[in-house]
Amino acid sequence: MKTAIVTGCAGGIGFATVKKLTAAGMKVLGMDICPSADVTEKFMDFGGCFKYFSGNLADSADRKALLNEAKAFLGRIDILVNVAGVAPKVRNDILEMTEESYDRVMNINAKGTMFLSQIIAKDMLSNELCDGIRGYIVNISSMSAYTSSTSRGEYCISKAGVSMVTKLFADRLAAEGILVNEIRPGIIMTGMTSTVKEKYDNLIEGGLLPIKRWGMPEDIADAVYVLCSGQLKYVTGQSIDVDGGFHIQRL
Repeated sequence: MKTAIVTGCAGGIGFATVKKLTAAGMKVLGMDICPSADVTEKFMDFGGCFKYFSGNLADSADRKALLNEAKAFLGRIDILVNVAGVAPKVRNDILEMTEESYDRVMNINAKGTMFLSQIIAKDMLSNELCDGIRGYIVNISSMSAYTSSTSRGEYCISKAGVSMVTKLFADRLAAEGILVNEIRPGIIMTGMTSTVKEKYDNLIEGGLLPIKRWGMPEDIADAVYVLCSGQLKYVTGQSIDVDGGFHIQRL
């Protein structure tokens, strides 16, 4: 049985990922910032193949505690899926962005992803090779990694950072049998986009996307599964756009 850690597991993409991996027979430890009592019912159907850990990805002590919990519950860590991320609390013009907002977004999205990947990768090095592979890391970044949005610049910068984290770890860990890839979601129907739903409804209807619909969390979860399923053993450092074709430069 493969094992996995999924951060941001209480949100749309994270929850869909937990559901996909457990349905595939994996044992999963999920992390999110919500108190355990608030999500008990949400994860009830997963039974003994899932355990929830409440913690703050930006906090070093919580990251170390997550590793300890994973060793106790999973035994061996085969997969890390870095989903956890936040948007700015207020969408401000980049000329009005505050340092507090920048630090909050960067500490969770970029720093948290970087240093959780570091400690989990070190642990994965002790895994036995299986068909040339010791483990998988999948980072969830965003179309915002390469698309300017001047009302949430801190988010764009953080996701561009996640893209470089992916490349750095892919480069360092390839020889160790650990594959590291990135998924760049497009416009996905989650809590993060709920406040701008009308805006994106209109843009999609107006032809923004070749595939003319909202993306769903399950679209991202499906891509995560493929990347850590063992079917793509010669792929690392890759950015996969799951965005309905948004990335295509069109006239």
